[in-house]
Amino acid sequence: MSKITNLRTVKKQIARQDKRREADANAARHGRSKAERSRDADTVARLETHLDAHRREP
Repeated sequence: MSKITNLRTVKKQIARQDKRREADANAARHGRSKAERSRDADTVARLETHLDAHRREP
């Protein structure tokens, strides 16, 4: 015999997994320390300065 499953419970489990997956993605995107954010901002600023220094004027 097959196992009897409650569809409501399965739907709730799937919803929890989706929320957890979305939360992990948000944590990876926004959950950075101040030092990491400042390091990335410094890197971007340095790269923009480097690019602007090599720009040719028409």
